[in-house]
Amino acid sequence: MPPIGQQMASKEQSAFRPAIDVHTHLFPERLAAAIQRSLSNEAGWDFSTPTTPSEIEDVLRAAGITTYVALPYAHKPGVAIEMNEWLINQADSLDRLIPFATVHPDDEDVAAIVRESFERGARGLKIHCPVQKCRPADSRLKPALELAAEYDRPITYHGGTAPMFEDSPYVGVDPFTDLVDSYPELRVCCAHMGAYEVEAFLDLARDNGNVYLDTTMTMSASAEETMGFDPGTVADETLVELSESIMYGTDFPNIPYPYRNERVELLARDLPRAAVRDIFYRTAAAYLDLDEQGAPEDR
Repeated sequence: MPPIGQQMASKEQSAFRPAIDVHTHLFPERLAAAIQRSLSNEAGWDFSTPTTPSEIEDVLRAAGITTYVALPYAHKPGVAIEMNEWLINQADSLDRLIPFATVHPDDEDVAAIVRESFERGARGLKIHCPVQKCRPADSRLKPALELAAEYDRPITYHGGTAPMFEDSPYVGVDPFTDLVDSYPELRVCCAHMGAYEVEAFLDLARDNGNVYLDTTMTMSASAEETMGFDPGTVADETLVELSESIMYGTDFPNIPYPYRNERVELLARDLPRAAVRDIFYRTAAAYLDLDEQGAPEDR
């Protein structure tokens, strides 16, 4: 009989697979390294994770990830086109990658950038509100939001105050509620469970079927240490109730701890099998509209 540790690891993998990670980051290597340096300076995090696309996919594959979403974000005008093109091209050699696109609100032709990205294969949009200095429903983004509705593509936002944006005027439940009220037909996700306003974002998801949250960093075993958030404040009953609105995400490779820490806290909970499958797979498949796109068979 295998040692107890191996038995536990095998049980964990069995419960986890198949899994979709809806929140990862692939960037050209110099930019990826610069992002990690910036996070180290701002948050004091140390990284030992890979930054090349093939190495990132190797880690995700070994962890049992069937499909993962890479989320770009343009930190200044004029870089989105090249960034989107690079990421979409990565999907030619990375068979588990779903690329999203980004656009900066001050780009010269927001609509053209978004339309071209969707036509070339981007499955959604990523907007990083505090970095891009825009509210979720910023009028400059109106062409992008209208195209997302037209193409039926989801939008993932960094729309919460965590981990270092509590003084930002661009994030929080009120600006995100403005988005939901203005574009009720859009599928939108607030990353990091909306931390640090988790309860308010959970209520928003309760009241709106097109509002999703991802677990990225907030529900990890290292959440208290890295973000000052206790995942235990989100009750098992809440995860079960909202399992069709909550999706597994990680921020890999921009996490200062082992990948396993993202899932171990969730898998240690006494959740029904159906809720586990929702959080790790089925809810993301619905958010991404993968049912007719050859997504791996649920099991």
